[in-house]
Amino acid sequence: MAVSLNDSDGLDDDFDETHEINVTPFIDVMLVLLIIFMVAAPLSTVDLPVSLPTSTATPQKRPDKPTYVSIKPDLAVAIGEEQVKRVDLVRTLDAMPDMTKDRFIFLRADRAVPYGELMDVLEMLRTGGYAKIKLVALEGVPGRTPEAQ
Repeated sequence: MAVSLNDSDGLDDDFDETHEINVTPFIDVMLVLLIIFMVAAPLSTVDLPVSLPTSTATPQKRPDKPTYVSIKPDLAVAIGEEQVKRVDLVRTLDAMPDMTKDRFIFLRADRAVPYGELMDVLEMLRTGGYAKIKLVALEGVPGRTPEAQ
């Protein structure tokens, strides 16, 4: 079988067949996807102010005599209703009757307390051997402040 490649057989085709893939649409689609990801990537970062004092977690059973450590808005620390110095916090907890390192300590902090101050008190308790600490929050709908309720 012989095939003639010249145009002498009388056929006058205006369009020649091409056997190449047109990559222009693929490039356009890739550029659109690139732009979408460039716009969406900064939106996926957590850069929003957070209000933590309310929680919708299931309330747990309170112990008979809970030990509360509170941080007031003026950054004073109190055990129960008795104000203590920060350096004496662990010593005062150790001196309390019925207080063991296995009992839970309920840590309450005012909304105005900076996060670093809360972490300082947590670190003091941890270095003192109190590892069972629960953070106390208001029960409510997330995103709503107590003033709005």
